[in-house]
Amino acid sequence: MSLYCTLKNGVNIPAIGFGTYRTPPGAETEQSVAEAIKAGYRSIDGAAAYRNEASVGTAIKNSGIAREELFITSKLWNDEKGYEATHRAFQKTMEELQLEYLDLYLIHWPIAKASRDHWQESNAETWKAFEELYEAGKIRAIGVSNFLRHHLEPLMKHAKIKPMVNQIEFHPGFLQEDAIRFSKEQGMLVEAWAPLSNGGIFKNPELLALADRYQKSVAQITLRWIIQKGIVPLPKSVTPGRMKENLAVFDFEISPEDSARINLITDCGHSGFDPDNLDY
Repeated sequence: MSLYCTLKNGVNIPAIGFGTYRTPPGAETEQSVAEAIKAGYRSIDGAAAYRNEASVGTAIKNSGIAREELFITSKLWNDEKGYEATHRAFQKTMEELQLEYLDLYLIHWPIAKASRDHWQESNAETWKAFEELYEAGKIRAIGVSNFLRHHLEPLMKHAKIKPMVNQIEFHPGFLQEDAIRFSKEQGMLVEAWAPLSNGGIFKNPELLALADRYQKSVAQITLRWIIQKGIVPLPKSVTPGRMKENLAVFDFEISPEDSARINLITDCGHSGFDPDNLDY
C-alpha cells in the first residue's frame, strides 16, 4: 500500500498525519511536532482554533526538513467566516506558521453560532475566498471539516472548485457512513480526526483480540483498518514511543473478515460534537 494518497487535483498527501488538537502552545507543541517530524511524520494537521500555530511553525522551521517534503494543514475558525474575514484569517495563520504557502486549508465547521441563521450564505462567501487563495497558489488544496451531506450539497451547488477533502470524526463505533459515502462519491478524500476515539477502543474486546492475533497494538489495528478504507487517520500523541508506534502500520494487512468485525463494533465513545448545534 502506498504511503501517499492523491487528491483529485493531483496533489499527494501522506496516508497518515499527525494531529495537534489540545496540545498547549509553547514548548509542549514545539516538542511534540518536532518529535513527530523526527519519527517520520510529514503531514501536520493544525487549526487556528487550537491556538498553537506559532509553536507549530517554530517546530517546522527548526526541523531541518525541506518545506516541499511537508504537508501542512490549517482550518478557518467559526468567527472568521465570510469573504474578507477569511482572507484576514488566512494571512494571520500564514504569519503564525511562518510559511509562504499552505498545503491544505479547511472550513473547520459547517455552522457557526454567529451565522446560524444564514450559514449557507456564510459558507458560500467563505468558499469564494478559499477558491481565490487556491487559484493564487497560496494553498495547494482546499476542503472542509465536519461537513455532512446536507452541509456539502448547498456549498457544492455554487462552488466553482469542489472541496478536495472532508475531515470528520471517524473511528470504530462511529462510522458516519452517509457522510463518507457522499464525500467519496464527490471525489473528496476523507480524513479521520480522533481516529483512536476518546480512548474507548483500548477497552474493546474485539479490538483487543485482534491486536493479540496480529501481534500489534490496538492503536495500530485501528489505524490500519482506517487506512485500508482509503481514509487518512490523524492520530495525536505527545509521547515519542506512541508516535512511532502509530506510524508503524504499513507492514501488515487486516483481512476482509477481520475488517468486517471492526465495522460491527457499536460503541467506543465519541466526542459528542454535533455540527448542526455548536455553541461557538
